[in-house]
Amino acid sequence: MHARCDRCATTRLPHPGRRRLLLGVAGAFAATALPNAVAQAAGPVDKTALPPAEALKLMKAGNENFRNEAPALAANGRERRLELARGQAPFCVLVGCSDSRVSPEILFGRGLGELFIVRNAGNTVDTAALGSIEYAVGVLGVPLVVVLGHQSCGAVAAAVEVVQKNATFPGVIGEMVQPIVPAVLEARSQGGDLLEASVRSNARRVAKRLTTQSLVIKEALGAGAVKVVGARYGLSDGHVEWMEDI
Repeated sequence: MHARCDRCATTRLPHPGRRRLLLGVAGAFAATALPNAVAQAAGPVDKTALPPAEALKLMKAGNENFRNEAPALAANGRERRLELARGQAPFCVLVGCSDSRVSPEILFGRGLGELFIVRNAGNTVDTAALGSIEYAVGVLGVPLVVVLGHQSCGAVAAAVEVVQKNATFPGVIGEMVQPIVPAVLEARSQGGDLLEASVRSNARRVAKRLTTQSLVIKEALGAGAVKVVGARYGLSDGHVEWMEDI
């Protein structure tokens, strides 16, 4: 195990040296085992043909329909289940919080097989989450990544407590919220409601790191094959605020 550095501790993404090692191991594995594994996981279905801009439009329209309580048009029935048994072709990776009030398919009016979801408290990205996102973008051809924070996020609130009161938490909760602390420090200089500013800062920072620290995502961005955005969901009004200038 490599010695920890400040950058690893705050970003929770793999150390550059370790990342290169992982990529080498992954490449060797792919040469022998990945083709069969991908065939079984992805199945004989075409990747989505949606360009990034159109995928984002679908997400925005879905949230508007949710806010206006429009009838849900998502395909979730028997035919859709049978279709998806052959494989998946999602059009959006949703990196979200584990909060029970923030259910992605409902907030965006999407059905089975449309969203590739990665969720944990505070919508942070560690090694396992990054690998999942890279699989979606690099293998499944997903054209959109959304990092979704939300109003009154408990994980972000805990990070605010760490910054303001040097709070401690039981188990590994304190370690879990450490990657959010830089977002709180950044938001503190902006004034206003610190928790809400930190929620936005955290979503934006996570999205930005994906575009700079993932080789898979950087290549897809360079080819115009993917778009990465931040977002913030309002628990009280159901509105998603988009942060596209990542």
